[in-house]
Amino acid sequence: TVHMGFFDRNRQELLDKGLDPARLPPGQYLTDRFPVLHVGDVPSYAPGEWDLTIGGLVEQPFTIGYDELVAMPSVTFTVDIHCVTKWSKFDMSWTGVRVRDLLERAGVRPGASHVMEHAEFGYTTNLPLADITTDEAIVAYAYEGEPIEPIHGGPVRVVVPHLYFWKSAKWVRGLEVRDSDSPGFWERNGYHMYGDPFREQRHWGD
Repeated sequence: TVHMGFFDRNRQELLDKGLDPARLPPGQYLTDRFPVLHVGDVPSYAPGEWDLTIGGLVEQPFTIGYDELVAMPSVTFTVDIHCVTKWSKFDMSWTGVRVRDLLERAGVRPGASHVMEHAEFGYTTNLPLADITTDEAIVAYAYEGEPIEPIHGGPVRVVVPHLYFWKSAKWVRGLEVRDSDSPGFWERNGYHMYGDPFREQRHWGD
């Protein structure tokens, strides 16, 4: 018998389950678990303490609380998520408000090209405006129909499924519209500025 590596075995299991192997980016393995990966502490909020500020290159900056966010028109998507640490999880159901709808309310000004996500503890991550305004890019407050657990970024996190998951900030507190790209926390520490899983853009130079 030929010795198969972990990744090869995992890809074979995908085929055995009748799943389309094209869904799994190169260098990734499929898991049923939802691994917990973040830097530092998990924040806890008193009722009414969490809010989200939409600012930067917008006509009308505003801050929205949790109840107001949940009262907005919402969407639910089932998506595949790919983490830069090489795990992928299929068919994850997220509910939230499209970032596009929040930005429309603020009024994006001409020249805007990028968004910096600001999260708890000074965490930031950058991405093009086009990538955070797709149909499936949301500010999520529910996972599988339940409030998002704090360890997974609850009460509210960004979900941008087509990029590596570090681009979907946990515990998001601000979306800053910008006219230029600038590295966020992990990007300053060597992660890729864009992060396309199917092109394996994990690090600078990938």
